[in-house]
Amino acid sequence: MSKHHHRDRSWAPAPESLPADAQVIDNHTHVASVVPFARAMSHEAVAKGQPEVPVYGVDELLAQAAAVGVTGIIDCGCEYPNMQKAIDMAVDHPGQVHAAIAIHPNEAVRHGHRAEPGPDGLPVTYKPYHDVSFDDAMAEVARLARAYPDQVVAIGETGMDLFRTGGNAIALQREAFRAHIALAKELGLPMQIHDRDSHKEVIETLLADGAPERTVFHSYSGDAEMAEIAREHGWYLSFSGTVSYKGNDGIRESLRIVGLDHAMVETDAPYLTPMPYRGRTNAPYMIPYTLRAMADTLDLPLAEVARGTRNTTRTVYGV
Repeated sequence: MSKHHHRDRSWAPAPESLPADAQVIDNHTHVASVVPFARAMSHEAVAKGQPEVPVYGVDELLAQAAAVGVTGIIDCGCEYPNMQKAIDMAVDHPGQVHAAIAIHPNEAVRHGHRAEPGPDGLPVTYKPYHDVSFDDAMAEVARLARAYPDQVVAIGETGMDLFRTGGNAIALQREAFRAHIALAKELGLPMQIHDRDSHKEVIETLLADGAPERTVFHSYSGDAEMAEIAREHGWYLSFSGTVSYKGNDGIRESLRIVGLDHAMVETDAPYLTPMPYRGRTNAPYMIPYTLRAMADTLDLPLAEVARGTRNTTRTVYGV
């Protein structure tokens, strides 16, 4: 079988650097997770007779991003043990790394062993830290956000995920989301939303409880109708590599609806790698590819779109 039938697991080439006056921030990423993800890619490649894939550390990944004009990241720690990791990364890289912390919706129902299988059909599994009750885990989110006001710039990712959760756990997930909404408002912080197969439920909850002043739909996956609702309420949409995927006209239309003053760019690395490199490991240095897809959608110059997302990111997070 010829080589092109095998999935390419190597790193995508670095994009052309953004202009000096159009450098940007990756507004949602999981940099610590890129390292084991790349290691797994390398093992897979070797098993398939492909060359091994280099595994870069956090410092190298940040340097590669800075080299193409991605001068900062908001690293998301949304599992109990990862919140402090994101904060430590921000402490170690002041001005370059900022932290967002939360208990992810799929994690919220695992705390206290309350999860139920969802439509994904996967069995529910627990880790030792899930012995901590959700209330105690949520108290830790609040404690860390207060203890590290210079590092923690957002509460997130929180929201709902009805692909991974079913049954009675849906109500528990919504309660967890409401606790994060309340905390974001109490601390005056922006909130990053994860809403898989749950757009309607998330919007209902935001409208019932009152959304934080700066509410961000991370890796936006809604349609034009949802974008109209977001525009009406002043919510922000953050676009990942999915804005470049062939079937996602609704995501591109949504970008046109909210416009650059309510749009940001993110990787959600190590996932959602932009075209034409879908399927490879994502990392913050890939942001210019996503910006290019956004520029094509808006029919604007790349630099203008980069500056627009940067200004919006500054407005939302103060970074």
